[in-house]
Amino acid sequence: MIWVVVLLIAFSASLFVMGVAGVVTDPETRLVRRRLQAGPNTAGLRVDELRERRRRRRSRESLEAFLEAFGAKVGGEKSRVYLNDMLVHAGYRRPSAKLVFMGSRVVIAALFGFSAVLLSFADITGVQRLLLVSGMALLGWMLPFMYVRRRVRRRQDELERSLPDALDLMVVCVEAGLGLNQALVRVGEEMDRVSRDLADELTLVSLEIRAGTPREEALRNLGHRTGVPDIRAFTSMLIQTDRFGTSIAHALRIHADELRTKRRQRAEEAAAKLTVKMLIPIIIFIFPSIFLVIIGPAVFHVGEMFNVFGAR
Repeated sequence: MIWVVVLLIAFSASLFVMGVAGVVTDPETRLVRRRLQAGPNTAGLRVDELRERRRRRRSRESLEAFLEAFGAKVGGEKSRVYLNDMLVHAGYRRPSAKLVFMGSRVVIAALFGFSAVLLSFADITGVQRLLLVSGMALLGWMLPFMYVRRRVRRRQDELERSLPDALDLMVVCVEAGLGLNQALVRVGEEMDRVSRDLADELTLVSLEIRAGTPREEALRNLGHRTGVPDIRAFTSMLIQTDRFGTSIAHALRIHADELRTKRRQRAEEAAAKLTVKMLIPIIIFIFPSIFLVIIGPAVFHVGEMFNVFGAR
């Protein structure tokens, strides 16, 4: 009985010592784990999820470095200057974006051409094989360009749709007593829930002004980065208002009403074009089925009548 008590006491003492050692000797690990679980940027994420995110980021960086190495050897300076504006309008503002773009065109064209070579082992002539390989390579060369152009259109459409709402918020902020710089910061924070692209652009303008860039130059950079005519008109209005000392709130209100009218006119124009755009699918897909349902029984009935008369 005494040995049992001694063993229980020793077991309890060992558990107590292990617990105290874990609390005393490993406070940093527990603190790091607690910060990872409760941090603002990683709320609700486990350690394995953070490791998976880091792994994906490293793989993405490796792929970008690989494509950048290819893009550095393709294309002249003129083509890179031309692509720079298109990539900036699409939202790719990194200095290596144009190199990655050119490298992706080379790699995708090579992959498409190699796949066409594998497919060309069928029973086809040499001319057909050459046309197939060149066509697939050309398609792979044009796919990244088509993707970026589509992204530019989608991004510019989103900026055009969300700009009147941003101007309304800016009018409220300016009339409440905020300066133009503070209004840009506030509107950028609020527009993050509506349009991430416009919020990023406004935040970038405020950061440029904080870094020492003149307001006029920062606003011109905004119009150049987006490539949207409405935003360029908006930045020109702000520059003229700041230069001549007129009321910013009044100018913003008038410009917001004008942009809202333009947005309504664009919607009405799209609705007016809808009837013309629906004409072709109606003729191709709907009218034949309607004719078949309406005229089909009559055709069979007339055919039966002719057969009856012929039999007589």
